[in-house]
Amino acid sequence: MLTEPLIASKFPADVFRLANGLTVIYQHLPATPVVVVDVWVRAGASTEPDQWSGMAHFLEHMIFKGSERFAPGVFDMVIESRGGVSNAATSHDYAHFFITTAAQYLKDTLPPLADLLLHPAIPEEEFDRERDVVLEEIHACYDNPDWLGFQALSESVYQRHPYGRSVLGTEEHLMTNSAHQMRCFHSTHYQPENMTVVIVGGVDQESALNLINESFQDFPTPMECPPFEVQAEPPITGVRRQELYLPRLEQARLLMAWVGPSVDQLRDAYGLDLLSVLLADGRSSRLVRELREEQRLVLSIGSNFSLQRDSSLFTISACLEPQYLEQVEELICDRLFQLQKEPLSPRELSRCQRLLCNDYTFSTETASQLAGLYGYYNTIATADIAVTYPKQIQTFTVSDLMHLAQQYLSPHHYAVTVMKPMTEEEMG
Repeated sequence: MLTEPLIASKFPADVFRLANGLTVIYQHLPATPVVVVDVWVRAGASTEPDQWSGMAHFLEHMIFKGSERFAPGVFDMVIESRGGVSNAATSHDYAHFFITTAAQYLKDTLPPLADLLLHPAIPEEEFDRERDVVLEEIHACYDNPDWLGFQALSESVYQRHPYGRSVLGTEEHLMTNSAHQMRCFHSTHYQPENMTVVIVGGVDQESALNLINESFQDFPTPMECPPFEVQAEPPITGVRRQELYLPRLEQARLLMAWVGPSVDQLRDAYGLDLLSVLLADGRSSRLVRELREEQRLVLSIGSNFSLQRDSSLFTISACLEPQYLEQVEELICDRLFQLQKEPLSPRELSRCQRLLCNDYTFSTETASQLAGLYGYYNTIATADIAVTYPKQIQTFTVSDLMHLAQQYLSPHHYAVTVMKPMTEEEMG
């Protein structure tokens, strides 16, 4: 085990690499009796072969179904009987599993978590039973118009990259996948070089590192999986338009999207965060003020920038009456064109910078938030950039944002998904 941090002291946590290649991020918070362990794995939905769509998320479920040492339900009992909590999440870029426990119970709770992650049993009968649970999740999403709209938009934007696939997968793929294939996926991706263990809270460094080193030792032997290579997503050319007609939809939805930079162009990504706040975050933002407050053309409107490892996504979405769809889309495009030609005011820029810096501060108040922040950035890039965000945000100029709008937010090249209420005649 290394004894010297890999990252300079400006980063508030220490980063180590164990002899087996596992990355450990540790931060001592002496004022809290709580410890958070958050394990991040580069094994999200974008690592799945097409025919195994949904495998990463399904595996997240199955990991909690026990190992050879821990029967189904025992891990939950171990955590809950000591007053702790556990959970997990899967995205396209990662899966992560975390526990929050009192410091004195860390030695009782961390080893079981590691055993589940490294040695899930994935028994056939539990596989079949849990598949029904995942299928119910998919069916529930089909009843959610906002999910349907966003998924349709994602498929339109990402026509090559697996970001266009649902993290949940499809019913067709789930019904044909097997427990053996899941064991193969697990053993291939749940390896030390793909994993980051973040531990934050009231535990001393030596105890934390020794416990992690002991618990994360016996990794599975990789099995052969179908070859899979992620294709880069080319820029959108022209306007990719699609319309959905849905029953039980009271208002129409307008969803517009642009492809953003990869994590390799992180400064551009931070600038698009600023443009997102400028356009539609809060009552004083441009689109909210004009389209909702003044002209009352929309019931709600918002923008969002989602940073992803390979290709990020910038979206503008509105809820409105169907008769205003065309007018609102034209106005949004016009305001984007204006943003490229006319500099925003220093006051607007200052407001956006202040809001984002405040949001960042509020998101780093707890051990759980810090663990998530460090693990996320180390999974898609490197951990140390997690703390550079406020300083980077403050360096942007009016000219910088104009150039970014010109580069990424074209009013002539984007994807748009429109959802309209289905009429009584169309419903039959």
